[in-house]
Amino acid sequence: MAGACLSSSCLSFTTKFNTLSLNGPHADAFRSLSFSANTSLNLFSKGTVSLNPVQMPFRRSIVCEAAPTKKADSAAKRARQAEKRRIYHKAKKSEVRTRIKTVLEALETLRKKTDAESEEVVSVEKLIAEAYSAIDKAVKVGTLHRNTGARRKSRLARRKKAVEIHHGWYVPVPATEPDLVATA
Repeated sequence: MAGACLSSSCLSFTTKFNTLSLNGPHADAFRSLSFSANTSLNLFSKGTVSLNPVQMPFRRSIVCEAAPTKKADSAAKRARQAEKRRIYHKAKKSEVRTRIKTVLEALETLRKKTDAESEEVVSVEKLIAEAYSAIDKAVKVGTLHRNTGARRKSRLARRKKAVEIHHGWYVPVPATEPDLVATA
């Protein structure tokens, strides 16, 4: 690293720092600063700064400056298209999440109600229909995968059924065992 500092710009640093004077009205503010062992101990006593080459064994730094290359016109167009799609899909996903969240909040308040009536499910079913519509549209345009859309719709239906079971408005039919037919 010391060999890299042989250019004229590095040598001019040492002459500039040698002539730097820290005597004046703000000199006391700099005396309380602590510095590493790489700087000289009498850094501010005489009002000069001395530079010592620092060897860092595990650190290598390379500075490369190159002029930015211009993107091809087709690549720039693809980047613009991708950004438009990203914003469009972000809005669709946000709408789906918002609709699902409103349905879940409505179901939770309905579950916590002690004197809830079965007719109150109708308003929740309208919210569920809106959420299903938003999910289906997101799947149709490719924002969501079809399995993801199906999973989210299934979760909403299961939550609704759990609330109905909780209040006793729906009683699941017990599963019957299929008759075994003996073949021989």
